[in-house]
Amino acid sequence: MGSVLNALFTFMQMIVGGIGVYQVIIGFAGFTRKKESRTKPVEKSFAILIAAHNEEAVIGSLLENLQKLDYPKSLYETFVICDHCTDRTVEIAQSLHVHTLERNRQAKRGKGHAIEWALNQQLWKLDREFDAVIILDADNLISSNFLLEMNEKLSNGYKVVQGYLETKNPYDSWVTLSYALMYWYMNRIWQLARYNLGLPNVLGGTGICVETGLLKEIGWGAQSLTEDVEFTARCVERGVYPTWAHDAIVYDEKPVGLRSSLRQRLRWMQGHFYCARQYFWKLIKVSVINRSLAQLDAAIYLFQPFRFLIYMAYSFMLYFQVATSAIDRWGIMQILPDWFWVLVSAVLYLQTPVVLMIEKKPFKAFLGYIPYFLFLLTWMPVTIWAFFTSNNQNWSHTQHTRAIKIEEVSK
Repeated sequence: MGSVLNALFTFMQMIVGGIGVYQVIIGFAGFTRKKESRTKPVEKSFAILIAAHNEEAVIGSLLENLQKLDYPKSLYETFVICDHCTDRTVEIAQSLHVHTLERNRQAKRGKGHAIEWALNQQLWKLDREFDAVIILDADNLISSNFLLEMNEKLSNGYKVVQGYLETKNPYDSWVTLSYALMYWYMNRIWQLARYNLGLPNVLGGTGICVETGLLKEIGWGAQSLTEDVEFTARCVERGVYPTWAHDAIVYDEKPVGLRSSLRQRLRWMQGHFYCARQYFWKLIKVSVINRSLAQLDAAIYLFQPFRFLIYMAYSFMLYFQVATSAIDRWGIMQILPDWFWVLVSAVLYLQTPVVLMIEKKPFKAFLGYIPYFLFLLTWMPVTIWAFFTSNNQNWSHTQHTRAIKIEEVSK
């Protein structure tokens, strides 16, 4: 028994430790940013697709925001997918003279299914063909230069682009500030770092731009709880690598209360586990065949929830054997010393305040670093519960309530 456990936990230590070191090294590339400028002519056309389910509180602010973009009005149109709406979402959208795609009495609900329906049953049947599709959530706001940045990326040959994910309401509560810290970290240490190194970026659910030709070629096909993770994996498997647009900002509303946050993150993790089971080994296979670090990196992203579970299980087993007489019977060896785990964890954790300094965030943002540790701890029960319920792909709606104007968040 002891030899089997030793082999298992040795393997677990090496996997978790190796990925931790890899992420630390990759993350340093996010501390610097290449100077870029727009040089391409403004010519790409966009269909802006907004998935909405009972979003009367926020949809108006987004639609007004989209009317003020610094981009020729003739080159973009807005489509609101009114997915089983029972409130005033349709009425508000129609009053602002955008296309409303009403989806009712459909067996499959949720954002992924709604987008699939809108593309195949509505958008592709129009006389007009757009160069690309922009996917937004109803609670979003975007920077005035958003389409200009996407035009530049498409003109440079990219087919899938992710915009900078900003928090619309970072100072509403300690929970929203924790979200903001997490996203500021991800934008720099994960997204920008990989962009600088030429590795695939990951899609974040909103602020996504996809070339029409690619969508028609491979189909949307992302209908899990985390359609962004699924579509990322499908693209990378085919050798299409999403890129990053650091200056194309999308402001996203975050849950104010912990309970709503836990529900949202449980849905995220359930979808992530599901997608990992579907695509992890496929990405590993193609990365070996193609000798591709980019595809291996995408597989590592899918593996992250499992890595977290392994780390928790490994830590528990070490503590358990030391705190009880189990050490006499099991004798699980600790291959990597305590200082290694402390050092890797400390570097990963301390990268966040460095990001805050680089991004020149206000002092009150640094105060959020105090409860942020508690927020990170709440990922433990969420991840464990999601692992055992990942087959549950029933979509749950996150209620949005803040009718914030773009002028309020882009100061």
